[in-house]
Amino acid sequence: MTQHTATAPLNRLQYEKSPYLLQHAENPVAWHPWGPEAFEKARAENKPIFLSIGYSTCHWCHVMAHESFEDPQIAELMNAVFVSIKVDREERPDLDNIYMTVCQLLTGSGGWPLTIIMTPDKRPFYAGTYFPKTSRFGRIGMADLIPQIQQIWTTEHEKALRTADQVVDALEKQTVFPASTRQETPAIEGILHDAYTQLVRRFDARHGGFGAAPKFPTPHNLSFLLRYWKRNNDETALSMVERTLQAMQLGGMYDHIGFGFHRYSTDERWLLPHFEKMLYDQALLSMTYLEAYQATGKETYARVAREIFTYVLRDMTSPEGGFYSAEDADSEGVEGKFYVWSAREIQELFEETDADLILKLFNFESNGNFRDQATGLKTGENIVYLRQSVEKTAVVLQMSEEALRQKLEQIRQRLFEVREQRIHPHKDDKILTDWNGLMIAALARGAQILDEPDYAHAAQRAMQFIFDNLRREDGGLLHRYRDSEAAILANVDDYAFLIWGLIELYETTFATNYLKQALAFNAEMIAHFWDAEAGGFYFTADDAETLLVRQKELYDGAIPSGNSVAMLNLLRLGRLTAQPELEERAQQLFQAFAASVTQSASNHAQLMHALDFAAGPTQEIVIVGRSDAEDPRVMLQALRTTYTPNSVVVLRPAEEELPEILQLAPYITPYVSLDGKATAYICRNYVCSLPATDVNEMLTLLN
Repeated sequence: MTQHTATAPLNRLQYEKSPYLLQHAENPVAWHPWGPEAFEKARAENKPIFLSIGYSTCHWCHVMAHESFEDPQIAELMNAVFVSIKVDREERPDLDNIYMTVCQLLTGSGGWPLTIIMTPDKRPFYAGTYFPKTSRFGRIGMADLIPQIQQIWTTEHEKALRTADQVVDALEKQTVFPASTRQETPAIEGILHDAYTQLVRRFDARHGGFGAAPKFPTPHNLSFLLRYWKRNNDETALSMVERTLQAMQLGGMYDHIGFGFHRYSTDERWLLPHFEKMLYDQALLSMTYLEAYQATGKETYARVAREIFTYVLRDMTSPEGGFYSAEDADSEGVEGKFYVWSAREIQELFEETDADLILKLFNFESNGNFRDQATGLKTGENIVYLRQSVEKTAVVLQMSEEALRQKLEQIRQRLFEVREQRIHPHKDDKILTDWNGLMIAALARGAQILDEPDYAHAAQRAMQFIFDNLRREDGGLLHRYRDSEAAILANVDDYAFLIWGLIELYETTFATNYLKQALAFNAEMIAHFWDAEAGGFYFTADDAETLLVRQKELYDGAIPSGNSVAMLNLLRLGRLTAQPELEERAQQLFQAFAASVTQSASNHAQLMHALDFAAGPTQEIVIVGRSDAEDPRVMLQALRTTYTPNSVVVLRPAEEELPEILQLAPYITPYVSLDGKATAYICRNYVCSLPATDVNEMLTLLN
């Protein structure tokens, strides 16, 4: 245990479970976790609060910690002037959402580490992100900032309080969405087209992706474009998707040795990544690659999805089955050190012929292709990346594609074995309900499309882990599990993303319990998160901690919003169970946000998925057949390899006279197997066709 002195008051983070908070438990700063004790101390001592929000795999959070929070002089200043609070944004996204909005209001931008100075009653009057220890290049440092804040607090106290009032007023206005009536609700086709044209304008035709550096993958943009292509037969939309997916997978943002995607690219070419790996990126990107495989039939997209799952199941899965949150960018205090190679290392590891192939194929340079992000100078190390596909490279090398792939796999395995001996980046091993919901959905989808039962098994284990460890006594959800402790009330993302996972698991396994639980969690989400007056879901429940404001999130950023995912869940559950009141709830949700969405449709790409579903055409497919027979499996696999994003599938086991599914979907009661064969009943846009017992006939009806 840390030894504390009179000049280093008790740091209370040592009692926390968050890996991020524990990283700061030895700081000389007298950190408190968010809670009543800190606010009571600030009130009693009449001190402002220094709120620092970050996460354990955040590179610049590490830099600020090393520069300032580990420095005795800076810590002494902080302890004298502030009551200091540390928050893990992944544990408390509700706090992060609010105070990030404050930072954007006050400074015009945001990011992590997030720094907020606020009154003892949680009202902010100053905000920023990373502050160096000392001022440089026009950026104020902690050594100068702290005395300035102290002066403001002591000599301009009323001004600080007025600023805090103004910030809270502005924050409250941010939580109000313009009202719209059903008559004013714009046409969905127009909104979908607006989102498409906005993405076209931002598209980087040369390198793929949207906008300039830094480039984030934003897979929901690409999944929306696939839906737009399907709806309108627009080849431009499909080419944008393929250009981006191929460029991301070839570039350094993809880990060619251990698999999985890094968080974003610092350049426009997808070459130099920010080396963090986030669970949610693996989930969302794997689903997009799977959909691209369905849409195009190109094996390269299926291969990437399989490799992502290999990474997650190998490196990001707990022994009990839950999925860890993230891996750091840094190892041994250096960003990217785990992932880069020198040309000399390659030459020492391989025979000359293979070494030459590696250096050429992976674009190694003698002085390195990797530049230090702080100095811009080459480090002598190389990021592994490809300039063209394996198919094209095989032609250039006059090899068969299969032979080249075998050679590359041998090389990859050798490099992986060597890399495994290095000091690994820090792993954030907390298990979050919302991110696990996304990964469960991805694996379940992978099990369907790739016909891989192991993926379904992994998804089921993770769901069981949530059921066993992240349920409250009243049946509700908790947000975070780590070190045998589940804590923190669930937010709307936890419910919405887990319901998504449950729907996908039902359509993968047809175990009725998953659909039943999805409906139960959906009902609970409506009961505790729905805004009965204006519509839409709040981010926090009605029994959660009272904060400055109760926000609603709609913007689909790196992670889609809970409202966007919830809308599609409502539509799918409504069709699976023939409950029109769920579809009506989805309509009310859209109505609540319609005026805002129309102003920037492409910033709500995940919501566009729901609107595309709502606009139709949609298909409700009921398969009737014996659970142990081959013919329903053949029918299902034909469905799953066809790109039909706006369909739902129910299975009625023919061997049971009154199967449990009839309790949830009584409308399928009349559906029977014809002539003892697997039989498909397809309803399209509320109009039902005659049943089909032939797979090709079924696909014809579907398309």
